[in-house]
Amino acid sequence: MRYLIEHSYDGSHYCGWQIQQNALTVQQVLEEKISRLVRYPVRLTGSSRTDTGVHAEQQFAHLDLEQSLVNPAQTVYQLNAMLPPDIAVRRLIPVAADFHSRFAATHRRYQYRISRCKNPFRFKRTYLFRTELAIDRMNEAAQLLLQYSDFESFSKIHTDVKTFLCTITEARWEQEGDLLVFTIQSNRFLRGMVRALVGTLLEVGSGKRSVADFEQLILAKDRKLAGPQAPAQGLFLTEVGYDADFSTSYGSVYKSE
Repeated sequence: MRYLIEHSYDGSHYCGWQIQQNALTVQQVLEEKISRLVRYPVRLTGSSRTDTGVHAEQQFAHLDLEQSLVNPAQTVYQLNAMLPPDIAVRRLIPVAADFHSRFAATHRRYQYRISRCKNPFRFKRTYLFRTELAIDRMNEAAQLLLQYSDFESFSKIHTDVKTFLCTITEARWEQEGDLLVFTIQSNRFLRGMVRALVGTLLEVGSGKRSVADFEQLILAKDRKLAGPQAPAQGLFLTEVGYDADFSTSYGSVYKSE
């Protein structure tokens, strides 16, 4: 029986979501606890990867169990009792046997959060950046992202991808009190893409790069010309979307038990 597991985590102490050798990851912890609970090895396939230190308010993965769960809510409760405080499971959703958490996802949304003043309660979850910024110019540059589809200039080099094409449908900066928040949504993201975009847009906002320069950078398809990556702690995966709304109706992917 295949299930979709919705979870969230603070990535401060993990080397990303995906399992690695000799490094602690969110996937590793989840697999260990689920396997202990059901008493046989379980493997997860994630909807998205997040890098070291990046957080997720909503993440999904699918897994196969030998038997259907009698009470998924009780299993969620048991898992949360076993998991460390910085990882939480929200739901276990039964889905069709051929459902794939990554390929079925229609979009991913990230937020990058910048603190404009020092706050001891946010230092692991925001980037402290106090330089004066022209947010209107940053938004003007961000809107250019909706007009293009090749973002090689913002991808980590030597990455194993077949294409640098992404369809960005939302990109904006908003001031929320003493927080500056960048929201971006796309069907897919390249490795390091959001942090590279943020680092470069901060250069636009601080006057180091013009909006026209930013557009030329997109066209150049050269990562060496982009700005530095913004620090990991300010980045959150906030939403993974599917055609089915799992909060109300399971749609075509749902499999009744």
